[in-house]
Amino acid sequence: MNFRIDPFKHEVVVNPKYADKTWKILEHAIREIYNHKSSRLSFQQLYRYAYNMVLHGSGEKLYSGLVSTMKSLLQEMCKCIEAAYGGSFLEELNTKWIDHNKALQIIGEILLYMDRTFIPRTHKTPIRELGINLWRDNVIHSSNIQTRLLNTLLELILGERTGEVINRGLMRNTTKMLMELGPSVYQEDLEKPFIEVSSDFYGLKSQEFIERSNCGDYLKEAERCLNEEIARVSHYLDAQSEAKITNVVEKEMIANHMLRLLHMENSGLVKMLLDDKFEDLGRMYSLFYRVPNGLSMIRDAMTSHIRNTGEQLVTDPEKLKNPLEFVDSLLQKRDKYEKIISFAFNNDKTFQNAFNSSFKYFINLNPCSPEYISLFLDEKLRKGLKQVKEDDIEIVLDNVMRLFRYLQEKDLFEKYYKKHLAKRLLSGKTIFDDAESSLILKLKTECGCQFTSKLESMFTDMKTSQDAMQGFYAAHGAELGNGPMLVVQVLTACSWSTKSGITCNLPPELSALSEKFRSYYLGKHKGRRLSWQTNMGTADLKAIFGNGQKYQLNVSTYQMCILMLFNNADCLSYKEIDQATEIPSSDLKRCLQSLACVKGKNVLRKEPTSKNIEEDDAFSVNDKFTSKLRKVKIRTVVAQKESEPEKQETRQRVEEARKPQIDAAIVRIMKSRKVLDHKNVIAEVTKQLQSRFLTNTGDIKKQLESLIEREFLERDTTDSQLYRYLNTIP
Repeated sequence: MNFRIDPFKHEVVVNPKYADKTWKILEHAIREIYNHKSSRLSFQQLYRYAYNMVLHGSGEKLYSGLVSTMKSLLQEMCKCIEAAYGGSFLEELNTKWIDHNKALQIIGEILLYMDRTFIPRTHKTPIRELGINLWRDNVIHSSNIQTRLLNTLLELILGERTGEVINRGLMRNTTKMLMELGPSVYQEDLEKPFIEVSSDFYGLKSQEFIERSNCGDYLKEAERCLNEEIARVSHYLDAQSEAKITNVVEKEMIANHMLRLLHMENSGLVKMLLDDKFEDLGRMYSLFYRVPNGLSMIRDAMTSHIRNTGEQLVTDPEKLKNPLEFVDSLLQKRDKYEKIISFAFNNDKTFQNAFNSSFKYFINLNPCSPEYISLFLDEKLRKGLKQVKEDDIEIVLDNVMRLFRYLQEKDLFEKYYKKHLAKRLLSGKTIFDDAESSLILKLKTECGCQFTSKLESMFTDMKTSQDAMQGFYAAHGAELGNGPMLVVQVLTACSWSTKSGITCNLPPELSALSEKFRSYYLGKHKGRRLSWQTNMGTADLKAIFGNGQKYQLNVSTYQMCILMLFNNADCLSYKEIDQATEIPSSDLKRCLQSLACVKGKNVLRKEPTSKNIEEDDAFSVNDKFTSKLRKVKIRTVVAQKESEPEKQETRQRVEEARKPQIDAAIVRIMKSRKVLDHKNVIAEVTKQLQSRFLTNTGDIKKQLESLIEREFLERDTTDSQLYRYLNTIP
């Protein structure tokens, strides 16, 4: 229901003294309210007096009288506040503020009619807002209170910063009062001076503290100060002040000292990384995160450190002597920084990318990295590591795959891995076929089917070889009797790292058996050709020494050929063994060294005694040989890593194998693009082949010229930098 106040139908004559008399009653009531004597007043009667004054045209007198009376009362309050000393100053100020607010509420109820009709009509300030403004102008902004209030508040904040306990409730009420007086009052009378003083405070504090503390302690103090200021805002400052005061702490305590903190001797970032100070690193990350370019400075310093230490690692002569130790060091370094990035740097993707880039940089500085990683895998996948569980092997495979991803010359790794896998398969030294298959699957996922096709073919050959041997013994087993047992692995030449033409003279009984298998196999498979790879075989020999002790010796095919000679001779010279076996000289020396010079495996005796094999040495059976084991494995003494000539030969084979891959990439690109400039051809080929190896611009240029000669491409007649694809007609 809506009410409307209509004017009187006829003129009402009011006694001129009525307004003065009524105002005196209302003025007295207002003073009584401020003096806490409102209980004796009749608010209904007072409301009627105010109503009548407005109704009869004395609204202006009522309003101006209210303003002058409140000014007078607030000035009296101001004197009381000024008279308060020490800690009672803020208490008195807050008490008077509370009194003023209570009075305003009562006065507002008495003058409600004026507040709703006269004030809006005349565009004057509402009573509540008027009271706030009068308090601001006559109390807070009085000459004796404004500066004193600011100094008191800043002194209390400083005291709290230095460890004193202050009345936070009183501070909260005071700042709340300033906010109620208007945001600009809070900002001008407290916030701006507070920020300026805080900047000076933390600027001086940071300079003093950094001179007498290490990086870790300084970061703790910076974090404490930051949290303290955030708590201060939540307790008694306006929420909008948080960003401003934290910016001050961040600038003075962190941003101004970032370089010094990062490179602080014996406690900076590098020291934290070396000592795995996860907590300190996490604190540095969270603090530097708050300032511009903070994280990029940590990241750059970390990257520089990782590259420097990584370069030292991959070029350390001691580490390079042992491939297993070399790869172990790489894995430890990777695990270390992955943990740091995960736990201290919040798993930040930019830090992960920086680490991966750094690791890729230094691991490829060493051209031996692909070979050493393959050797590490070879050691882990051998049957000799019986204590390693299959689950642990899977973890090892995952770790090695992470290193593999960093390699630029993945095809070189493939070459070495295929060579080492061949030895494991042929010697039966793999732990689990599942582990080998799992690794090949990981390599296929990473690099595609082409990368692993030959590796998978090697496993297929091992299976078909088992079937071939079963067929051979089913056909000829009865006539072979109790003679030597032959196990042949038939290998597809293009899938295995074999060398053609390498053979030796087998003992007569084995030579005859080998020829029988050749005849059987070629009879089953017309058009095929067998070439014996005696350098890749193994043998089990039964041996009886002078003391009557019987042993089973597990040796290579070369070693077997050497030992079988001593069935018919007591002593043989190096030259006689060489002539009888025709084993390549380098392999013969290594075999003799493993048979005569390795303690605990020395089934032969060498004259003269030395670790090196010379052409004038003589050998005989060691009649005094003993071993705690009945089955003795005698491995050929051979360096785990390739010699320099072998490395050069491997690299040449790899480079030759790259040429058709570069050709194929160029042809694929040009077939789809038809016309392309030189720069883009180089870029596209590099991009296509980067998953296998890092292409050299010179190699791409050579293959472009080769394809032009073979009429797959041609140069544009007007622009020599432009290539055109030629459609070849079959």
